[in-house]
Amino acid sequence: MSAAGIYAREFDSLDCFVQLGVAGDRVISVSFPRERPIDAGTDHELLDRVGDYLAGAEDDFADVPVGLTLPTDQRRVLEAIRNVPYGERIDVELAARMTPDLDHDSEDGRRTVRDALTANPVPPFVPDHRVDGAPSGAPDRVARAFRELEA
Repeated sequence: MSAAGIYAREFDSLDCFVQLGVAGDRVISVSFPRERPIDAGTDHELLDRVGDYLAGAEDDFADVPVGLTLPTDQRRVLEAIRNVPYGERIDVELAARMTPDLDHDSEDGRRTVRDALTANPVPPFVPDHRVDGAPSGAPDRVARAFRELEA
């Protein structure tokens, strides 16, 4: 992986940039700004992969190292969501069932799933867009585009 830093590239299909924050060997943030930050590099192998994905290449990004600095229960949810294969969809209840040590029968458990998906710092590397009826760490228009790609 490239050196630590901020990288961004514009993708017409999203009508925005994809911006990566990289620390060490991990992606720690992904955002979708309308303009490229002045200090952002444009050359990163993950941006190449995102471009291929947006062009229709199947990629689940499961091998991408991510740094999740969230409360333990939310981190467990996001780690479980990484196991949802490309093109498949689950619901919030199944996401809760997939998460170790989470009470999937309670509203608290389902709320934890929704909170984790909202706080997801690295979409699409944690593919929250594969959870139906749930929020995403990406803007709605971006999550919708990811869902449409995998339909």
